[in-house]
Amino acid sequence: MVITRATEYAIRTVIFLAQQPPDEIVLKKDICRTQDVTPAFLTKILQPLIKVGIVNSQRGVGGGFLLAKDPAEITLLDILQAEEGPLKLNHCLVEEDVCQRESHCSAHEIWAEAQGKMIEVLQGYSVEELVRREKEKLALLVNE
Repeated sequence: MVITRATEYAIRTVIFLAQQPPDEIVLKKDICRTQDVTPAFLTKILQPLIKVGIVNSQRGVGGGFLLAKDPAEITLLDILQAEEGPLKLNHCLVEEDVCQRESHCSAHEIWAEAQGKMIEVLQGYSVEELVRREKEKLALLVNE
């Protein structure tokens, strides 16, 4: 499984918005420039984030985008699921009784365990944490 390019850009965009002063509206052109994304693609990736309440949009003169939640309350899982839907490693985990082999399949339990651990890891990292880590990494680069 590989996350889509849209999800990758969505994560980068949310991190960028989190680095701005709270409640500051960021112009679309500034996001496009800093994240190296086209306006049309940015609109596409932000729509699901707006729909689930991670990002707010302001229309009109001076309009743009800002986070709708505190960065500490947004996890990587939230962004991934907004862009791609529920995280499921295999069809047998989408809903119960989808697979007739579930009761005796030796891989089913492993898929469920791996999916659970992946969800746990992605829930464990907030956007606030990602911003902090990025600052630390950039500081190390500057000091090299």
